[in-house]
Amino acid sequence: MPACCIYNDVFQYETNKVTRIKSMNYGTIKWIFHMIVFSYVSFALVSDKLYQWKEPLISSVHTKVKGVAEVREEILENGIKKEVQRVFDTADYTFHLQGNSFFVMTNFLETEGQTQGLCPEHPDRRTLCSSDRNCKNGWMDPQSKGIQTGRCIVYKGNQKTCEVSAWCPTEATKEAPRPALLTSAENFTVLIKNNIDFPGHNYTTRNVLPDFNISCTFHKIQNPLCPIFRLGDIFRETGDNFSEMAIQGGIMGIEIYWDCNLDSWSHHCRPKYSFRRLDDRTTNDSSYMSPRSPGYNFRYAKYYKENNVEKRTLIKVFGIRFDILVFGTGGKLDVIQLIVYIGSTLSYFGLATVFIDFLINTYSSKCCRSHVYPYCKCCACCAVNEYYYMKKCESIVEPKPTLKYVSFVDELHIRRVDQQLLGRSLQDVKGEKVPRPLMDFTDLSRLPLSLQDPTPIPGQPEQIQLLSAEATPRPGNSPGWCQCGNCLPSQLPERRRSLEELCCRKKPGTCITTSEPFGKLVLSRRALQFLLLYQEPLLVLDVESTNRRLRHCAYRCYTTWRFGSQDLADFGILPSCCRWRIRREFPKSDGQYSGFKSPY
Repeated sequence: MPACCIYNDVFQYETNKVTRIKSMNYGTIKWIFHMIVFSYVSFALVSDKLYQWKEPLISSVHTKVKGVAEVREEILENGIKKEVQRVFDTADYTFHLQGNSFFVMTNFLETEGQTQGLCPEHPDRRTLCSSDRNCKNGWMDPQSKGIQTGRCIVYKGNQKTCEVSAWCPTEATKEAPRPALLTSAENFTVLIKNNIDFPGHNYTTRNVLPDFNISCTFHKIQNPLCPIFRLGDIFRETGDNFSEMAIQGGIMGIEIYWDCNLDSWSHHCRPKYSFRRLDDRTTNDSSYMSPRSPGYNFRYAKYYKENNVEKRTLIKVFGIRFDILVFGTGGKLDVIQLIVYIGSTLSYFGLATVFIDFLINTYSSKCCRSHVYPYCKCCACCAVNEYYYMKKCESIVEPKPTLKYVSFVDELHIRRVDQQLLGRSLQDVKGEKVPRPLMDFTDLSRLPLSLQDPTPIPGQPEQIQLLSAEATPRPGNSPGWCQCGNCLPSQLPERRRSLEELCCRKKPGTCITTSEPFGKLVLSRRALQFLLLYQEPLLVLDVESTNRRLRHCAYRCYTTWRFGSQDLADFGILPSCCRWRIRREFPKSDGQYSGFKSPY
């Protein structure tokens, strides 16, 4: 049996109940939101190709630099300065680097004729000394040119520095030549060959087109697909001066972006080139040893032998490193991707619901009813939101043991009491005012025919007993909290007695038990029996059981009549006068009654 219950619970479907508000204003707002969302979703779908499955590319890059530079430099030969002219070709000024990078030399410093031996180190604040005590044998510094021997010797004139074992003479600290020796390098050209592959789409292409013109040069507007770049044009695109950057060197980025549409009906896969300077151009710290010194440089040596002695020429190279950055995606129509996108955007259509619910909840709040509508005439039309809110939302109060509802016949509202009485009479507790629910008159059709309206007699006016609002004399034995004169003291224990200390009226007046509706709706035995049989057609009861059922049925009829809603009726407290009037009509043999019991 339990397995059957679980099986039945599995094959169920639940859905939300929807309230449809027929309003021109809210209908217009809804469709405006829907059109905006639909337009945005459609535009994004087409412009960003969100219906495609996009895959990042795999890339390889090969470069070739072309150009010849003439370098004029002054050298000292036999104490006489002499200008020497040299020609640099590709093998002289380009260097192989790892990754998608290439380097072009633009400036350099040479230290010629170095041999292994002992010599004074070039003077600076670290190497200057006055005696051997300032030098330490075997000490070496990462920024030093060699290993100290512990001797302090003359470098030039009165200057003394620590002797080192190194390539001698040591490299001098000099500024890079100004202007740069290879300023003509801006006329060099570089051919960039870039092959890309999208393995998921089984597609391969390259930036060198079949109709490639070998004499072309890249131009952003006139020739944007040419893979041959003039170095000076690259710097012009970034707004930098090649001659200034050539002195200290730097790092320049060449970006190749591929945005490939691989769909057969709109195939397009061409590169877009852009340029960006990547080194720090803002620093002014040109100190020789500073890690933040601008530019890009490194050292290399040319080794040779002279008179069977190994020598070298140390060259400090300044230049520009070009990093080629290739990125992009290739997209192709994918049904799954399209379904995922459509499913993810459906939630955007709920923005209209969220906004309209916000308006309804805001304009139906207590703050608007109390402080806005009475003083703002143009906002009076918004009061209809309170009706919409009532139809849309059902408020449920937590069924706590302290929850109680009270209905006085001389008040149009109901009072909710959600606190412990602590010995106070329920009659004296103020409580919170709650609007009285509208009565559902459909249940009146279940009553006996004798309760229906009698046939009117021609010529005679209809009469009904009215409940007088005038106060009646109170009997001397009525409790102090009683206002109608028909209430009796409670039989409950002391700690629960205050719960039944409640009258049908808030102010003195005629008791509700004397009214005609009370007699016909609550005390009519025939009406109560009809309701019991309506619920259980085969009901057969003895006298005691019949009175108990009729009494409880009368309690329920009164609470349904006075509280309207079933939720309120479950926690409704009967006034003392009504309770005792029902008990007298349908008494219990021993005369002992249990009183109110919370349904939860």
